Amino acid sequence: MKKITCFIPYGTQEETLATVQELRKSDLVSQIYVVCSAEQNCLIDGAEVLKSESMTHGKTVKRMAALANTRYTLIDTRPGALQLGQKALERFAQIADDTQSGMVYSNYLAVKGGKVENQPVIDYQEGSLRDDFNFGSLLFYRTEIMKKAAEGVADDFQFAGLYALRLGVSQYADLFRIPEFLYTEKESDLRKSGEKIFDYVDPKNRAVQIEMEKACTQHLKNVGGYLEPVFAPVKFDELEFEVEASVIIPVRNRVRTIEDAIKSVLSQKANFKFNLIIADNFSTDGTTEIIQKYAEADERLVHIIPDRTDLGIGGCWNLAANHPKCGKFAIQLDSDDIYFDETTVQQVVDAFYAQNCAMVVGTYQMVNFALEEIPPGIIDHKEWTPDNGRNNALRINGLGAPRAFYTPVLRRIPVPNVNYGEDYALGLAISRHYQIGRIYNPIYLCRRWDDNSDAALSVEVMNGHNLYKDRIRTIELKARKRLGN
Repeated sequence: MKKITCFIPYGTQEETLATVQELRKSDLVSQIYVVCSAEQNCLIDGAEVLKSESMTHGKTVKRMAALANTRYTLIDTRPGALQLGQKALERFAQIADDTQSGMVYSNYLAVKGGKVENQPVIDYQEGSLRDDFNFGSLLFYRTEIMKKAAEGVADDFQFAGLYALRLGVSQYADLFRIPEFLYTEKESDLRKSGEKIFDYVDPKNRAVQIEMEKACTQHLKNVGGYLEPVFAPVKFDELEFEVEASVIIPVRNRVRTIEDAIKSVLSQKANFKFNLIIADNFSTDGTTEIIQKYAEADERLVHIIPDRTDLGIGGCWNLAANHPKCGKFAIQLDSDDIYFDETTVQQVVDAFYAQNCAMVVGTYQMVNFALEEIPPGIIDHKEWTPDNGRNNALRINGLGAPRAFYTPVLRRIPVPNVNYGEDYALGLAISRHYQIGRIYNPIYLCRRWDDNSDAALSVEVMNGHNLYKDRIRTIELKARKRLGN
């Protein structure tokens, strides 16, 4: 019956003891190890002490794999008192047996501010390469697979050990979600969704990101999805265009911000002709009237209203990019953002020619509604490098802003007709063959305010977004693996 070895991080003495006692209630548990630093006094009744680096360190991962001597290994990744559901460990073991998965995980309950909330998680798939994929805190490994995967974890990883472990496990067996709420934990991060989504580009997390990139790149090489830095050349004379560049704004009901966006574009200074195409998706709040006012005063503004009612942001992009007045380069501007200054359009077009790329991504500055800088400040996406950017793009959750495209290439790749992730899907597809150029100085102001569509999303909506982006990554990874065959 004894077939689970458990590893838990040391939190407070009281919380850690409570978790050990909870695990000891199951007859399946053979050994419990408390992982703590050399400086900590972490003697706990009913558990062995594993003096080591953090749970995410490569050396710790390898030590856990070496110590595990039962069929299954349970790793609790978060300190704090753990409350198991009825027969939870038995359920983990049963499903691991039945599915022969390399790792199983489950939905869980989270205590937030004294209230218990459901925390459903999503299914893992081939493209679930994000290092911030939420498995919950309990990872239930088949030990023989864990030991194999641990061999490939770098000893010098300080942050990416567990990430590299699960990528390695996925190369040998499935990672399987149990759609049941099997345990309860205390949630310490109570920030809104809109405050969390930029953690991976916060400069203070740069060292973490470098390690995560290394782990993901090695995984891509192992599975045949890695792309060498060899790109198709871009010929900028494919078609004739009336103007050199078009700024494209899809919009629906942004009466508070659309005028700022329009002024931001029409005030641009460039040594070529450009225009502004606004795809007005049946606004009902006065947005349409503002656009019409500016279109009547300036012929550079092209106001288009779809002839169908089923378009999302991606569909509006398809409509604008295929409009006869669209320029050689199509440059993005969201309806609640503005450009950094009057040189943005010129800088973007110059970057296309200088870097011979089919897409350009800029750097943006986070601001509030009043355009005052807010944390984390400047987002430069320095994780995008010419040699490895398109591989690392499969790990991160976005490519930055503003985004701009060489229109003939854009027209050959349909933009997904969705309201979330369409730009990411497009960027991945373009980067499969073409270089993506970068501008590392700020050229865009990104507003974060209460009316942002992702300011405070429910866990269900966030799960839907993450599931879609993981699916986009799965599609792209499969396509890249085919290139090597």
